[in-house]
Parts: sequence; C-alpha cells; structure tokens
Amino acid sequence: MTIRYSALDAIEAVLPVADRFPTLGPLPKASDHFGENVFHLTAMRDYLSESAYLEMQAAIQHGQTVSGQTAEAVAEGLLKWATDRGATHFTHWFQPLTGGVAEKHDSFYKPAIVPGELGIEAFSAAELLQREPDASSFPHGGMRGTEAARGYTLWDPSSPAFLLETRNGRTLHLPAVFVSYTGEALDHKAPLLRSIERLNVAATAVCHYFDPEVRRVAATLGWEQEYFVVDKKLYNARPDLVLTGRTLLGAPSPRGQQFEDHYFAAIPERIQHFMVDFEREAGRVGIPITTRHNEVAPGQYECAPMFEELNPAVDHNLLLMDVMQRVADRHDLRVLFHEKPFAGVNGSGKHNNWSLATNKGKNLLSPGKDPGTNLQFLTFFVNVLQALNRHEAVLRAAIATAGNEHRLGANEAPPAIISAFTGSHLEEVLHRFVQHGPTSVAAATDDRELGIRGIAPLALDATDRNRTSPFPFTGNKFEFRAVGGGASCSPAMTALNVMVADQLVAFKVAVDGRVERGATIEEALVAELRVQAADALRIVFNGDNYSADWYAEAGRRGLSRHATTPQALAPLATAEVRDLYARHGIFSARELDARLHIQLETYIKVLDLEARTLDQLLDSHVYPAVNAYLDGQQAQALRFADLGMTDAADHVKARLGHVFGLLRETQELEHRLHLETEAAHHLPTPAAVADAFAETVKPLGEEIRRRVDQLELLVEDGQWHLPKYRELLFLR
Repeated sequence: MTIRYSALDAIEAVLPVADRFPTLGPLPKASDHFGENVFHLTAMRDYLSESAYLEMQAAIQHGQTVSGQTAEAVAEGLLKWATDRGATHFTHWFQPLTGGVAEKHDSFYKPAIVPGELGIEAFSAAELLQREPDASSFPHGGMRGTEAARGYTLWDPSSPAFLLETRNGRTLHLPAVFVSYTGEALDHKAPLLRSIERLNVAATAVCHYFDPEVRRVAATLGWEQEYFVVDKKLYNARPDLVLTGRTLLGAPSPRGQQFEDHYFAAIPERIQHFMVDFEREAGRVGIPITTRHNEVAPGQYECAPMFEELNPAVDHNLLLMDVMQRVADRHDLRVLFHEKPFAGVNGSGKHNNWSLATNKGKNLLSPGKDPGTNLQFLTFFVNVLQALNRHEAVLRAAIATAGNEHRLGANEAPPAIISAFTGSHLEEVLHRFVQHGPTSVAAATDDRELGIRGIAPLALDATDRNRTSPFPFTGNKFEFRAVGGGASCSPAMTALNVMVADQLVAFKVAVDGRVERGATIEEALVAELRVQAADALRIVFNGDNYSADWYAEAGRRGLSRHATTPQALAPLATAEVRDLYARHGIFSARELDARLHIQLETYIKVLDLEARTLDQLLDSHVYPAVNAYLDGQQAQALRFADLGMTDAADHVKARLGHVFGLLRETQELEHRLHLETEAAHHLPTPAAVADAFAETVKPLGEEIRRRVDQLELLVEDGQWHLPKYRELLFLR
C-alpha cells in the first residue's frame, strides 16, 4: 500500500467531526476572555503602583523610556500577575532575521543560596530589561564572527507582555528587540521601531501646519492573513510540504477554483471548529480577530483583526501564526502560510492596510466629503504617493522572497511592478489640483435604487476597488497587497515608514522655504503639493495591472520591473538606498549590507532545499511508481499480443512509449539540475549564485515538474505514491 493510500485510509477511519469535536453549546462572549492573558493597562492598575502605572502608560502611548525604579516595580508586578496565572518561566520573545520568532525560557524559580533553605520565585528589573541569547547562531550577514557569540535582547514596553499556554504550562512572553554586542540590529523589530519614531516626528511636524496641538502621529496596521488548511495525515505524506512548505509536484485537479464557488462559501464544519478554537486562543492573548471566511482557492481561508498601532499589530500577526499552528495540531490539521503551496490556484498574501492617525484620533488619510479642498488629507495622500514614486524599488525589495516569486502576478495577487491605485475620482482630484489648486470634484456616489421592494438603496463608495493593484487606496488607508502570506509584516512596513518619513521631511523643508520667501503657509502648501502631485502621478495606475500593456507602460514610465528576488534586491546595494536608510538612522551601511546578504543567502538556501527535495521525491516516489506502472503495462501488452489482440497491444505500447519518453526526459533534466546546482554554488558572489538559481536552477525544477505532472495523470491511480491535489485541496 502506498503512503498516499495509508493516509487516505487513516482519514476515513477518523471519527466524524461531530463526535471528535462535540458541540459545546453557546460559546462565551469574546469580551469575557479577550486579553485575559495580556498584561495590558487594565491589569497594570491591579499590579502596579500609581506612579509605575502612569510611567508605563506614558511608555506605551508616547514612547517614553521606563526608569530603573519603575522597571523594578514592573518586574515585581509581572511576576505576581504571571505566577497568579500559573506561569513558571519567562522569555524575551524576539524576531531574528529568520523571518519568524525566537524565545529562550528562563525559570522564575531561584534556588536558595544558603544550604537547607527553600528557593523562591523571583524576577528582577535586570531580567526584565535585558537578556543574553547566543547571537552567532542566528542570521547576521557577516556582522558577527563565528566565535563572537554575545547578543542581547531588550524589552520593548510598547508591545504588551502576554502568557502563552501549551499543554505543559504557561510562559510569560516579553516582546523584545535583538541586537549584537556592538549594538547592531539583528532582528526586524528594532528597525521597525526606529522607522515608527522617524515617521512620527516627520508626520507630527507636518501636522502642525494644520493643528499645532498634535503631539504624536502613529502608523496603524490592519493585516489580512490568508492561509491553506490540509489534513495532517495527507501533509505528512507529502515530503515537499513538510520540508519546503509547498508542493514541488502535483497535477492540477480537474476541479480547482474555476467555478468560483469557494470564495465566501459556507465554512466546512471541521475547519470552523478549528477557527473557533484558534480565535478563542488568539483573543486570550489580545489579538482582535474580527473576520473569518473562505478564500478563493479550495482549502484556502482568511482572517483579519481590527486596526492597531503598527508595532503591536506586527507582533500580533507573528503570534497568531504560531497560535494557529499549535491549535491546528490539536485538530489533526496543518496550516500552510507559504505564498504558493499549490500551483494553478490562488496564492496566499498578507494584505497590509496602513494608515496614519494623530493622538487626537484623526485619521490623516480620511478624505472627508470634499477631498479636492481638504488640504490636510491632500498633504498626506500626495506625500505617500510621492514617497512610493521616489522609492518604489525599496518597497519591492522588502517583499522579495523565493515564495513570493511564485505568487506575484497570478491568481488575484498583484504584479511585481509597484504602482498605486487611487480610483478615478481621486485621480481626477489630483489632476484638477495640479492644474488649478484646491477644487471641489463631485463624486458620483448618490444612492442607487435597485428596484427591489423592501431592499434599501445601494450606498455607493466614491470609487471601485482594484484587486490587481499592489498599493490601492481603499477609502481611508493604503492596502499594500504584495506582502507574502508567510512573511513578517516588519520589513515592508519599515520600508514604507522610512519612505514616507523621508518624503515628509523633504516636503516640510520645501514648504518652509516658500514661507521664508514670503508665501503664507496655505499658499506654500498648495504650491508645493501641486509640484509633488504632478510628479507622483507617475506611480498612479488605475487599470488592469495584469495586462501586457501595463508591463510595457511601466517600462516607459521608468518603474522597476524586477521579476526575480535577486533583481529586486539589487537596489539595496545602491548608494541612494543606503543613504535613505542611513540618514534616518534605520540601518547603518553595515546593517543594510548584512540584510542584503541574508536575503540572498536565504533565497539560495530555499531553492537549494527545493532542488534536493525534488531529487528525493523523484527517486523515492515518482520513479518507483512509474517503473511499477511500466512493468504492469508491458505485461499487459504481452498478454494482449498472446491473445492476438494486436490493436490493444499496439495501444498499450504507444502509451508505454509516451510514459517512457517522459521518464527519460525527467531523468535527463534531473541530471542537469544536479550539474547546474553544483555549478551555481561555485560562483564567486552571493548575488551571482542567487542569479544562477533564479535563472537556471529554478526553471529546471519547473521543467521537471511539467513532465512529472503529466506522468501523474498517466500512471494508474493506485500506484501513485503522493497525495494528489484533489485530496489535499478538497478532503476535510
């Protein structure tokens, strides 16, 4: 029996969903348990003194540094809060350059120094503020020698501490940054926090043209997480899914997403049990999940939270991915976050809905009723577009990964060319503003009667949505749709923050210069915005981003058209990009070089792993199945010939010839894959190696796949070892 049929039999033997996950009756309200495992401000009131509470409130809301005295009080309060809830250990929870999270657990228990006495639970300010994990074993891009192991994690008080439960206990998690002994950032959180502060300073200064009482501007984020769910037994029977996160082989199922019947359809009961479970767990650690639904592809789903400030929002997304995997295991499921786990159907993205809000609750990207005369909205709207126009290659580099290469430009994912969608109404506003200054432009948004008795009139938005655009404006925010489903939001949001901050700084310098030359503030704002808007229109495209015409048009506009990860990463080595990050204190040249090196190295490792996994799949699964099929068919042809059934024998022989030809082609391509992979590793620079993998090794893998997928359709079903797409995508 093949491993595939063993998995299918095991699924059949499982109890029905209703028996394995009995109905629990009415579920408790989310508000009854939301945040119960979070050391939020409400919990702090119960466990901190008033002075410590107020200082923590200022640290969270205004970025103020926590004093040593308050840190000691917070450590004492955290210990009491955590141990009251059964926690035995604590950890600094950080985001190394692997793209995931890391944690090293330490016990609260401290043995007695005096022999014969009992130990106690203790937690000091020193332990809260700083820990020391080994830095040499994490990606560092050459910033550390193998022998230079010391690294530090430092507590981030602006993102709340939380308890994470497993079957074996509870651990206090303290969000932290991760830096080297020399103070260089070895993680994604440190540069993100730097970019948040630079954006705050730049945006607040510009806000003062309109409201001098604004004290802070926060970037906000609402992410949308797409993912696939497969049965764990089928997953375990696919070595490529286990090792690489995606299927390297697999013929399309006759039924895929062509009927468009999975999107927003009723959620399968087994999956909904899983969703209810992980949403409850997410709520307990303060992740405000509000939506769930079927996505476009069979087996694909999406969840999304309420908007939060950017830093905790990023933390919550990474935490949710961990929670989902833990909960899926309880349900004998596996969650796939890879950008393209299945060929030919929708890939998974992580749409980043980004906006700016003041400390007074004002959304700076809210157009109001008349955006053509709303000078504050136009100031931030135009400057975001101009930031994208000036630095689109920087944002493209931030989402360049091996997984995203498979996704971008297909099945509702945006293309690899960065552009912005404004909608026809706001595009007309921009053109009128460039020509005439502030001008009212009426939007065709009257309610539309549908002619159905009892149904209210349709309230139209100012413009339609564009699902092919990587950076559409969607009413009061920009939605960066090109971030990959398995990626951290941090790199893209760091890039976007610094781009916008840089543009706002330049804008303010230009406006102040006009004021110094005699213009009023309003005159200076309008004049400078007209210049910036005229330039920014280059990045605006409201049409079909999938069309060949747009690819050609983008080239004429001078926009980057980087199809591969190595091409997209190349701008990080330019003086212009290095200067952008350096002048805002986000990355030193050394830190940026390290990240470029790590991203290239990761790309090479991913494609090398895929090539080696493909090699094992061929030898262990494909060739044995094909050879067994050939043996059986050859015996069948001989039996037909012995019986005088010449036509039948000739038909089987022709089929044998076709299968054998595909097998020989596959074996020849596999041999070439070995040679090209080995040759690539001997090239002189990481960039050259990455280019070789992108241009030669990866296409060979795709050629092999095309042959094997044909073989899968020809080989007798019972002889094929690997679970097929119809099973992976449709069996629940």
